[in-house]
Amino acid sequence: MFDLKELERAHAIVRQAVPATPAHAWPLLCLRLGAQVVVKHENHTPTGAFKVRGGLVYLERLKRERPNIPGIISATRGNHGQSLAFAASRHGVPAVIYVPRGNSVEKNRAMKAFGAELVEHGEDFQAAREEAGRHAQFAGLHMVPSFHTDLVLGVASYALELFRAAPDLDILYVPIGQGSGICGCIMARDLLGLKTEIVGVQSTEAPSYALSFAAGHVVTTETSNTLADGMATRIPDPEALAIIRKGASRIVQVTDDEIALAIRALWTDTHNLAEGAGAAALAAAIQEKKRLSGKRVGLVLSGGNIDFDLFRGWVGTEAPVAHRATA
Repeated sequence: MFDLKELERAHAIVRQAVPATPAHAWPLLCLRLGAQVVVKHENHTPTGAFKVRGGLVYLERLKRERPNIPGIISATRGNHGQSLAFAASRHGVPAVIYVPRGNSVEKNRAMKAFGAELVEHGEDFQAAREEAGRHAQFAGLHMVPSFHTDLVLGVASYALELFRAAPDLDILYVPIGQGSGICGCIMARDLLGLKTEIVGVQSTEAPSYALSFAAGHVVTTETSNTLADGMATRIPDPEALAIIRKGASRIVQVTDDEIALAIRALWTDTHNLAEGAGAAALAAAIQEKKRLSGKRVGLVLSGGNIDFDLFRGWVGTEAPVAHRATA
């Protein structure tokens, strides 16, 4: 897809708007997993998620090659749309974003705040994406896909930061939505000549990539009913699947209950708020705890954009009471 020089250039583009995000080793997570643990905090970007990096690189090239572009259009469950709205506003490009009905209220508000025109359509991401494609042809707007080389190139910049800060990771867990994040990690690892094992994570309620990985070809699902909306994908991208099958060792499936536990653990152990997809890496590591003993483990906290009502109803009211220090 790209070489190290191109990745370095993309990182420079991203750094104009996004400072390098932290990669912290949290002692309580180490105790929880019985391993050395490093968390890459993509919840600390200006949009609260890793995808802003891809949007910045995509829009930089688009605006450079088509300076008179009338506008862009895309579909999202939230973070991709925030990324494009953020990047488009920096280049003075109008952005129209389609979301399914019932989408995250707070992600919708954020996309509007970043300057996007928001349109609700359909019952899931796939329906919104198909309608966005039809409207793009009608309105003469540039349709931004959910998976593209420039999007992968941009998000690979977080993996470049992580691997340079922690080149000795034995294993890295990465959530999978449309696949740009894990593909970026695979590309960065290979370009740097590292041996880190990369493991994808999907929801049991939206396992299209996991099923496709096992089958060796694209397998679609009829539904994607996970509360972790960043992983709610029914139709895998063939190019992404090819990269994942070549560069990842496996894909772990986690339940919504396991994700809820991981969100609570990240809050109690690190005081970081994670959305469902953002906590999925930790959920998978907890599931595989027995195989991690003595290893150096990386977790991608891909985003923190969880609605307050979802947090309160899904995990907040059931959070276990940790020990409280007394004066």
